[in-house]
Amino acid sequence: MGILHDDVVIIREPEKEGEATVITVNCPDKTGLGCDLCRIILFFGLSIVRGDVSTDGKWCYIVFWVVGKQRMRWSLLKKRLIEACPTCSSASGISYYRSELQPPKPPNVFLLTFCCHDRKGLLHDVTEVLSELELIIHKVKVSTTPDGKVVDLFFITDTRELLHTKKRRDDTIEQLAAILGDPLIAIDIELVGPETAACSQASSFLPSAISEDMFDLELPDSIRSGTSTSDSVSITMDNSLSPAHTLVQIICQDHKGLLYDIMRTLKDYNIQISYGRFSPKPRGKCELDLFIVQADGKKIVDPSKQKSLTSRLRMELLRPLRITVVSRGPDTELLVANPVELSGKGRPLVFYDITLALKMLGPCIFSVLSDHYVTSYCLFSHLIFL
Repeated sequence: MGILHDDVVIIREPEKEGEATVITVNCPDKTGLGCDLCRIILFFGLSIVRGDVSTDGKWCYIVFWVVGKQRMRWSLLKKRLIEACPTCSSASGISYYRSELQPPKPPNVFLLTFCCHDRKGLLHDVTEVLSELELIIHKVKVSTTPDGKVVDLFFITDTRELLHTKKRRDDTIEQLAAILGDPLIAIDIELVGPETAACSQASSFLPSAISEDMFDLELPDSIRSGTSTSDSVSITMDNSLSPAHTLVQIICQDHKGLLYDIMRTLKDYNIQISYGRFSPKPRGKCELDLFIVQADGKKIVDPSKQKSLTSRLRMELLRPLRITVVSRGPDTELLVANPVELSGKGRPLVFYDITLALKMLGPCIFSVLSDHYVTSYCLFSHLIFL
């Protein structure tokens, strides 16, 4: 029995103002599907306020209640969600996530360069345009000259894979020129060669200010018998309530991308969710009940595996980003470390959120270095501001 292509993802917009939009996904299952869907929803600037997941191991049914932007390209979101779903032909067996067996095809890397007069909020305005155009920022270098001009270099890839065409390139330049509003602006977009593209990829160096802080949380103190608690996070594993599944119960403070952080962790551990429910609680908290199994379809009964998973979940929920502020004489450095999936994908819109926060706070940014590093986390942004 088949399912129509348009029925794989159904988006029902709210009838009344203030209500959530309901996104329903009905497709073959695979380990990590929930993570992939949550990442796309987060990339489109939406927040998941409630969720339900159910699967029989071959076919899944997922419902998200989302809120966010007033102006939203729902048709484009639907297209991206459908692209993330397995094809119906794969319903005969679960396609488990294996990074070494499913190497992502490297996208073409483009170098966006522009020079213009500096102003407050400039970096965020550019980042916002690139986000709206579905252009992914991989590396950034921003410098300010003594005469008040900025020279920006962005290594980007195109989700739509059209930036090599003249139309897509001209449209991107036109929208950037409109937001910059500078008659002296110079903008260029060019495809870079393999050698230059490699420079935009991961490095093996990680600044000590980030690594020391990160490793402090690798081994949390309060882990006892499969239960990890803190002032804001409670994680409990139970094998007595289901004959076939391990129940993971999580109560924590809500934050942007919370469900993505949990799904990403389970995907990295190659764990499948058979049934799950995510619901809000009073005072900004939320509760999750997840019935999970390992890749072999069995419960998690090994205490060391329970401890490892609980520790990792707690770490991600307590501090989804690593943020360090360092004084450098008259300047201040802001360093942000962003966790990545084993597939190499990082949390969406981190650079967007950072630049938005700095635009609202008002400091003058005169130097930026955004890069990726080889570790379970990547240093996403390195900002120097006055």
